[in-house]
Amino acid sequence: MKIHTVILAAGEGSRMLSNKAKSLQPVGGLSMLRRIYDTVSNLTDETSFVVGFEKDSVTNEIEKFSGINHICQQKKPIGTADAVKSALDSIKQNSKVLVLYGDVPLIKKGTLNNLISMTDDSLTILSTELKDPTGYGRVKKNENGLAISIVEEKDASEEDKKIKEIFTGILCCNKKLLEEAINEVNNDNAASEFYLTDIVSIINTKGFRINTCIVPNDEVKGANTKEELSELEGIYREMKANELLNMGITISDPSRIDVRGDVSAGKDCFIDVNVILEGNVSLGNNVSIGPNTILKDVEIGDNSKIEAFSHLVSSKVGNNCSIGPYARLREGSHIDDSAKIGNFVETKKTKVGKESKANHFAYLGDADIGSDSNIGAGTITCNYDGKEKHQTKIGDNSFVGTNSSLVAPVTIGSNAYVAAGSVITKDVPDNALGVGRAKQNNKENWSKKKG
Repeated sequence: MKIHTVILAAGEGSRMLSNKAKSLQPVGGLSMLRRIYDTVSNLTDETSFVVGFEKDSVTNEIEKFSGINHICQQKKPIGTADAVKSALDSIKQNSKVLVLYGDVPLIKKGTLNNLISMTDDSLTILSTELKDPTGYGRVKKNENGLAISIVEEKDASEEDKKIKEIFTGILCCNKKLLEEAINEVNNDNAASEFYLTDIVSIINTKGFRINTCIVPNDEVKGANTKEELSELEGIYREMKANELLNMGITISDPSRIDVRGDVSAGKDCFIDVNVILEGNVSLGNNVSIGPNTILKDVEIGDNSKIEAFSHLVSSKVGNNCSIGPYARLREGSHIDDSAKIGNFVETKKTKVGKESKANHFAYLGDADIGSDSNIGAGTITCNYDGKEKHQTKIGDNSFVGTNSSLVAPVTIGSNAYVAAGSVITKDVPDNALGVGRAKQNNKENWSKKKG
């Protein structure tokens, strides 16, 4: 049976005090809508998004997603059952329908797998237990432990109010049964809205078994205010930090690390405080990440050390390298084994060969540097002529003196030298010394004549 997911993303979220739709508010660097979709995308055959408030901006976000996706509009915000009803025409018959919410982003893939597997031709609801369930719909069960209804606070008896298990709104149901039940939901309530919770009692009266899948509360928390959004951020941070700890990574302070992507790591890695890991980050064995460092889409080899305040994006660092402090590796940087990029050095689309080093204050853009070469402080590869980028090539075992400007396209050969303070506009052959500076001319007694 195919799985079709419906994600409700029509909410305004007025208490967010934002011009953005609620589902577009960020958690862990991505919108809540993106996060829930990424979780379910490998579990579902097709997905329908129900939009309403700020539908154009929500639609723009959805259009970035891969897979078979349908956009359905709830014309008026008249309840969750009506929102799901808006998506029914997009769902094939004989499908299991998984209903999720765009503002509940932290549910785990394993939980959804369990929910789906527990659902046959009936309904399974996702529930959680609260110490204080006041205000929430309680899950009322029969003697066999099957759900029979959701009792709202205003309708609950004193006995009902003792129930700690509440319905999260997340469910999985056979499409035919879901459609039949939703068509029987009425809006005979104070808000004149069509509530999805009503389908539980409707399906029960039809004689179907309704299973419950109980999960920890942190997975099913939503956010209606910026305060609640901040709580989700904290929960997400803790979840991701625990994933790293379970990999065997040593973390200086799990409350001061932000993981906003997927991380893989070897053994004996260490991460200091205030580190941000985004995109796909791969760490080898015995990698050390210093404080206040940002890594995004980065691969780092064994025994390499990233010093404090460094910023690496779309780069690859080999084994036994030293990066930083205060280094910036931009996209396309490849630092080979045992190389060193020191403080205030920036690289972009540059390969630095084995055992080469740029220890401080340099810009290396569109460069190919061989092995065992030294780039002096203040060196710049002048890679942009105002219209196009050009490459600088530096061979093996070469030395570029401090405050040199290498005007690309230009090649510095192997075993070559560039004198400090040079502006190099022509190729320097192998074994040569390139000097590109004006001849010094001293004016004797000039200061006396000045007065």
